[in-house]
Amino acid sequence: MASVPQRLGDLLLARRALSPDQLGTALAEQQRRPEPLGQILLRLGFVTENNLLEAFGHAVHEAPAGARLRPEPAALALLPGDLAQRFQVLPLSIDPALGRLTLAMRDPADVVALDHCAAQLPANTTIEARAADALELRDAIEQAYGLRSSVRALTQHFDPSAGTEIGRAARDPAEASPPVIRLLEAVLAEAVRQGASDIHFQPGAAGLALRYRVDGVLRLAHSLHRDYWPPLAVRVKVLAGLDIAESRAPQDGRFSQQVAGREIDFRVASLPTTQGENIVLRVLDRARGIVPLTGLGLDEASLQRLRLMVARPSGLMLVCGPTGSGKTTTLYSLLNHLNSPAVNIMTLEDPVEYPLADIRQTSLAEGLRLDFASGVRALLRQDPDILLIGEIRDEDTAAMALRAAMTGHQVFSTLHATAALGALPRLFEMGIEPALLAGNLSGLMAQRLVRKLRPECIEWVMPNALERRLLGMADGEHRKHPRPTTSARQAAHGGYAGRIALMELLRVDRAMDELIARNAGPRDLALAARGAGFVALAEVASERVLAGLTTLEEIARVVDLTPRVEALP
Repeated sequence: MASVPQRLGDLLLARRALSPDQLGTALAEQQRRPEPLGQILLRLGFVTENNLLEAFGHAVHEAPAGARLRPEPAALALLPGDLAQRFQVLPLSIDPALGRLTLAMRDPADVVALDHCAAQLPANTTIEARAADALELRDAIEQAYGLRSSVRALTQHFDPSAGTEIGRAARDPAEASPPVIRLLEAVLAEAVRQGASDIHFQPGAAGLALRYRVDGVLRLAHSLHRDYWPPLAVRVKVLAGLDIAESRAPQDGRFSQQVAGREIDFRVASLPTTQGENIVLRVLDRARGIVPLTGLGLDEASLQRLRLMVARPSGLMLVCGPTGSGKTTTLYSLLNHLNSPAVNIMTLEDPVEYPLADIRQTSLAEGLRLDFASGVRALLRQDPDILLIGEIRDEDTAAMALRAAMTGHQVFSTLHATAALGALPRLFEMGIEPALLAGNLSGLMAQRLVRKLRPECIEWVMPNALERRLLGMADGEHRKHPRPTTSARQAAHGGYAGRIALMELLRVDRAMDELIARNAGPRDLALAARGAGFVALAEVASERVLAGLTTLEEIARVVDLTPRVEALP
């Protein structure tokens, strides 16, 4: 048996990671719905994974298990795979002399899991529990026991022709057979494991194309027989609460699913096409949705500028960029940075993507009588300090956002503009008076997301004349830039893993306010911004390339570098 010196709640209280009221709420929830306390605290948003890891590590007087979870075969043989997956535990090593099993766990204080594990062990074997990150632990368990569900293996077991379970479900789509359920679960688990942001089900004449958007790029994951699509579509619709009989009109829905031991939200959108009903699932992984300001990838000077921008007690701050550029993630990071019991933060989103603890979030999708403009009016009656408006789309919303900033609120929103300075003409087009905007605009941001190079896949090459100009090098300057190796380019990942943000930040100071008030031209605004330390997106992108983080081809995919080409003699 394993012994834990202190209870989890007491440890979190002692570390001031949890308040007594929050602990009382979680314990009451545990009485209503028996579940490990750590999981309840995470679900309620009272603590983070890091809070639990630190508390668990202290509780067992050991450092957390860490990123390298490499089990010994002898230890692995002591616990069956289904038990390890059910309780999210992984045996790391066994000391026969001491009769002690070292066990990595998401929650070392989970007595139920420890008791089930102890029942599988030889008599007089003790358990030394160590905390591990939930995502790392899940992947390690699946790899160690070979539990990863294979979409390809499942489809090979079921012939879509008549007479099989899939075939019967295709003819009678009102009932999703167990094989269809398992197949969809395998697809969802595979997509989450690969870090996909979207799952595309695309029926065609040749079959069903299943594609994942990973790191902003669509990849073909599987090509399935077309007969698989009717039961799969029905299963998705049932989960999302859509009308399964309607296939000629667009529909939107949402559902949550336990995937590898954690709750994942999926936003569903269906659209009729000439080839059949197309369905796209947006993957909303709460564990990956919010990052600290220090995790946004900014250099120290830019990070300091951003902190000054959000430190203003009132004003409007806009994040610009196209769809999929990470604007919502950045806004959530800013709100998470400002969140405290001393402020009332309220949001108006379409729809709410990630729940945030102690923040009042309103979804336009749920309140059909609301639009952004009327929603802001309603929020202002709720005594807010900080407002998040999902997007400024029209004149009414822009006017209400500016009015909220003028009346002493911090207001954050997004705007579709290609650059930070491009937000100003967009606002003027919406009818915002320059004189009113001056003094009430705290900052402008523009961002893009680019894929990050794997360190082991980099080769450095000398640029040619065009590449030097695209990277902003001076004449005669010769610096190598990275690209994926030949073998990496041929691999499925293409030499990339994960994404980094490219951001340009413009802090609006008094000098900039004066230019805005007199409706100065783009050239004057750009010169003033440059004088205040503004670094344009193309320059930020070039710096990331020369630092070996990404490639010229990748930044050219999302950042307009043509002005540098046009400047060629």
